[in-house]
Amino acid sequence: MFNKNLKLVIAGLIIAYAVYQFIEGNIGNGIFLILFSLIFIFLYFRNEIILLAFLRMRKQDLTGTKNWLDKIKNPEAALTVKQQGYYNYLHGIIFSQTNLTQAEKYFKKALKLGLTMDYDVAMAKLSLAGISMQKRRKREATTLLNEAKKLDKNNMLTDQIKMMQQQMKKI
Repeated sequence: MFNKNLKLVIAGLIIAYAVYQFIEGNIGNGIFLILFSLIFIFLYFRNEIILLAFLRMRKQDLTGTKNWLDKIKNPEAALTVKQQGYYNYLHGIIFSQTNLTQAEKYFKKALKLGLTMDYDVAMAKLSLAGISMQKRRKREATTLLNEAKKLDKNNMLTDQIKMMQQQMKKI
């Protein structure tokens, strides 16, 4: 909702006012204002619209997720690099249902920009492997599948990886 730089300016102003409150002797107000400024600092690193889009994605509401992502008009200016990665990651998931070429483009861009969690990187590579398999690029799919297997430390994707490996044997 706010520009990423505006969030930092607001947090700085709130902290400055908190220091003034400390100087005036209003310790409680100062502590509250410091805690309040942490909200804006948190939202600098985790964009509120992307968080809401992830909540829609958890409910498997792809249209709701798309609606939230459409509220971000200029992702290059409004988001940090990691947030742009997740923006593209969510678009890749949405388009993987309908348009595989678009989904592949978004997943590759998300991996290039970077994702924070290993699980998300593994999921993106697994999705890219599935797209490559459907486009009959077996070698690329195999390497992506092996990379996804290495990144899946909690074994959350083992069933999907095994299923894809079995499907790849049939090709």
